[in-house]
Amino acid sequence: MSKVTVVGAGNVGATVANVLAHKDIVNEVVLLDIRGNFAKGKALDSWQQAPIDYYSTKLTGTDDYKDTKGSDIVVITAGIPRKPGMSRDDLISTNANIVVSVTKSIRKYSKKAIIIVVSNPLDVMTYAAFKASGSEPNKVFGMAGILDTARYRAFLATELKVSPKDISAILMGGHGDTMVPLPRYTTVAGIPVTEMITAAKLKAIVNRTKKGGGELVKLMGTSAWYAPGAAAAQMVESIIKDEGRIFPCCAWLTGQYGIKNMYLGVPVKLGKNGIEEILKLKLNKSEMKLLKNSANHVKDVMKTFNKMKII
Repeated sequence: MSKVTVVGAGNVGATVANVLAHKDIVNEVVLLDIRGNFAKGKALDSWQQAPIDYYSTKLTGTDDYKDTKGSDIVVITAGIPRKPGMSRDDLISTNANIVVSVTKSIRKYSKKAIIIVVSNPLDVMTYAAFKASGSEPNKVFGMAGILDTARYRAFLATELKVSPKDISAILMGGHGDTMVPLPRYTTVAGIPVTEMITAAKLKAIVNRTKKGGGELVKLMGTSAWYAPGAAAAQMVESIIKDEGRIFPCCAWLTGQYGIKNMYLGVPVKLGKNGIEEILKLKLNKSEMKLLKNSANHVKDVMKTFNKMKII
């Protein structure tokens, strides 16, 4: 028996639940939201899709944390997007309080659950969940790199006119403009991408990737949800099936890459115990400089969070 709870029934959370249901790898998905009827409606809609798309995963909507009891994995998508006139500090304060409250409520009923954070600002919200959970750091981590890498691969697939299935890539650093795509580790069916595209076009794609979320906000007036939801569901799948897949995830560093005591995007191996291993790539001086710059940016946001003394 396996059970996954998704906290937040908005666009991202509902997509996580729906994609997981389609994978048919867990017995039950609980969709929890402070708007109980909203969560119940989303879950019921997905359950009515089951006879059509042929899956058996039970979906439950609720606003009661008791219904999450015994969850193996919890995905936290709860929080608000930044709005006009809202400072970064306002966003951190609001979402940190939400994430801390959610984490403590989850822990009452699922003391051993692995926690995946999707709420923004991602790196610091993962830190907030970690502090509130009392868990080992390999059990609390964030989703960002898979999404950012997917955008990078999608842009490359469009430019090269190839299937995105054949593109492998890795990306490191914080979730935002300081992320660090690594063209040196990007291949197309095993062929280095640098042999298939000009340096100028590759640089343009890297820059577009860094601003990928903002591009969608401009187009739709709100944040993305299909790709983020699918990315979180992919992480759940690797854990449930103990696949040991290699993904860029927001993980707690203890000296890897010369960085410690903070969450940052790095390549990890995901299995039944959560993060089974943090991979150490041999970065060159330029790549390391970009990673340290990204880490410093995340540290600045962490300072803002720590000053709030929420935990």
